Amino acid sequence: MTVDVGHSQSFKTPVSVLIVVYTQDLEVLLLDRADREGFWQSVTGSCEPNETLYETAARELREETGINADDHNLVNWNRSNEFEIFKHWRGRYAPGVTHNVEHAFGLLVPGRVSIKISPREHVQFEWVRIEEAMDRVFSWTNVDALTFLLKHHASLR
Repeated sequence: MTVDVGHSQSFKTPVSVLIVVYTQDLEVLLLDRADREGFWQSVTGSCEPNETLYETAARELREETGINADDHNLVNWNRSNEFEIFKHWRGRYAPGVTHNVEHAFGLLVPGRVSIKISPREHVQFEWVRIEEAMDRVFSWTNVDALTFLLKHHASLR
């Protein structure tokens, strides 16, 4: 899928990706947001104009964690959720935009790989068991992606 928003703009596109980075033992990488400390999440980000979902996921992985998607197996889980954008973040979107469609990806890594967070976006990271991750993430869409991983882990290898 390519997102084409037409002319150059300063607003975020209401189409995004969520990438669950995980190990074979179901340890999950969580990031603590810089703009809302205590809001733990997987890697996320909005599509840029004319960027495919895969390109967005690979770019966000690199920007937020330093992970190169080409070194691992980045998989589009072909799952998406539409959600209402929190009011405190709506100013980033064009006037009248209230909802976002988020597409879930998974990235299996061989273990706790080296992470280099972007301090502009996150204040810290942790590797946690998937059950703890499900309790800590702030968004229901992130819980949904983690639940999918837990149920389908064996078939996603």
